[in-house]
Amino acid sequence: MAGITNVAFRRLCREQGGGLYVCEMITTQALVERNPKTLRMIAFAPSERPRSLQLYGVDPQVTAAAVRIVVERDLADHIDLNFGCPVPKVTRKGGGAALPWRHRLFSRIVAGAVRAAAPAGVPVTVKMRKGIDDDHLTYLDAGLAAQEAGVAAVALHARTAAQRYSGTADWDAIGRLKQALSVPVLGNGDIWEADDAVRMVAHTAADGVVVGRGCLGRPWLFADLSAAFEGGSGRTLPTLGAVAATMRRHAELLVDWFGTGRDGRADAERDGCTDFRKHVAWYLKGFPVGGELRRALAMVSSLAELDALLSKLDPAEPFPRHTLGQPRGRTNSPGKVFLPYGWLASRDDDSVPAGAEIADSGG
Repeated sequence: MAGITNVAFRRLCREQGGGLYVCEMITTQALVERNPKTLRMIAFAPSERPRSLQLYGVDPQVTAAAVRIVVERDLADHIDLNFGCPVPKVTRKGGGAALPWRHRLFSRIVAGAVRAAAPAGVPVTVKMRKGIDDDHLTYLDAGLAAQEAGVAAVALHARTAAQRYSGTADWDAIGRLKQALSVPVLGNGDIWEADDAVRMVAHTAADGVVVGRGCLGRPWLFADLSAAFEGGSGRTLPTLGAVAATMRRHAELLVDWFGTGRDGRADAERDGCTDFRKHVAWYLKGFPVGGELRRALAMVSSLAELDALLSKLDPAEPFPRHTLGQPRGRTNSPGKVFLPYGWLASRDDDSVPAGAEIADSGG
């Protein structure tokens, strides 16, 4: 969810319902080096509580140092360690979904983070995948190691790194992890609708769910989730007019966020609207909106321009029910997992790969 879960989107989702809304992935090296872009990315709105920060790191010492900064500067109320990222620039350095294969290194990172967070009582959780591929599964060993290190919960995206975002999530793996651990287990993968979340919990006995791509263009999913877990059967099916209002709210929040600490409203409006462009296709998925209008909306540079274009939509157009349950966001094919040379040769090697740390946040 890099480039998505900034302050504006988190606020938009929080307005829909309760939950723990996590910031974009922050690299530990960038935080330790006080990278300006990273420091902006870890900002939270005054109303955000609890503040949830996701860290990515490969070096136990750098990770612990980053956690100490979070604790000493009171930057967050919760820390999530990302061991689930499958993108090549991360795995080829031994990070993300590749790292749990080196189980001793994994344990050192998690244990160091938990120790560093303990004095302030900040809970640490771990998010991971099933493993590198079907021949190199790690989730059960990693879950037990994380539990032993003292994490508050473990989240499993039930795909391997090789699957990327293709195919279907293996919810049975979430159930096996739940049976193996005593700490809470959260399930992730293929939660497109609130009913999917209910089915996952019933199937796996998971203690909760993690939502990623399912909320793209659908922040109201969190209202549905709150209702579903309270036993309600009603689901939000907004008309195109209601979707347009949500789009306008999203763009406005982005403009406000880009304007924080800046003097130029025009620059903030341009940057906020530019950032909003990526969301247009997700919001309009399935609606009968012409290609020319879609393209124009995906090129907006001001709120006035956005208003003019949104006024051309038919507000009475009903929600496209045929899109319910369909994937959103990345739906790529399985592929090779790029790893450091000799990475699979020994699971016991706990050395940090040369140049492993990434100094740029955001996945």
